[in-house]
Amino acid sequence: MTAAEFLVNPGEINKDTKSFTLDGDEGRHAATVKRMREGEVIHLCDGQGSRVVATVVKVHKQSLDLNLDQFTFEEAPEPRFVVVQALAKGERAELAVEMLTEVGADAIIPWRAEHSIGKWDSVEKGLEKWRRTSRESAKQSRRAWIPEISNLQTTEQVCELMSQAQSVFVLHESADQALAACAIREQGTIIVVVGPEGGISPDELAAFATAGARIVHMGASVMRTSTAGAIAVGGLLMRSQRWS
Repeated sequence: MTAAEFLVNPGEINKDTKSFTLDGDEGRHAATVKRMREGEVIHLCDGQGSRVVATVVKVHKQSLDLNLDQFTFEEAPEPRFVVVQALAKGERAELAVEMLTEVGADAIIPWRAEHSIGKWDSVEKGLEKWRRTSRESAKQSRRAWIPEISNLQTTEQVCELMSQAQSVFVLHESADQALAACAIREQGTIIVVVGPEGGISPDELAAFATAGARIVHMGASVMRTSTAGAIAVGGLLMRSQRWS
């Protein structure tokens, strides 16, 4: 049986830490929902590469006292996959974040596209929802690194980010080139841009092309904004050293 995994804050565990109290929401979940018992082995992860195998030495009402037995550190993976995800309507946005996290995206950038149907009444609340979704998805899929969710970006800001990447792919059904035919690099940053339900506007496509992006398609069908990014990243990962 696989040991239960719980998240801690970055910096709370390191190779010199010998004991630890798991409290807060994770400690409460471990003690009252998972009902961990003394002597059981669990895993801790800080979402930034650090992992620990720990043994429960005492159970409290809302926390666990632990001995930390084995520390490991996983380097951030290469290449780094960044997905620019247009705001989507309703639960589709959270579904996109969930799937992107599980498949292996390293950063997700919310994008206010011209034709975005989804709107954030409160940017702060929208970001918090995306970050919470990413955190829970990373925990479920046992990722050592939780994807970074950046602040909401405009098209102009996205174009500026493209200049810092080694490869940029914009998904669009009108493209002549297939994503599957594009070569990828094994190091650096690869950006994938996913448009909204209303599609990427001609002005946005032109701006991205000017910024150096390649406009690509994924076959004859048109995919939902909630699934296109995960499928694209998964396809690229299959051709990278990360899944070899």
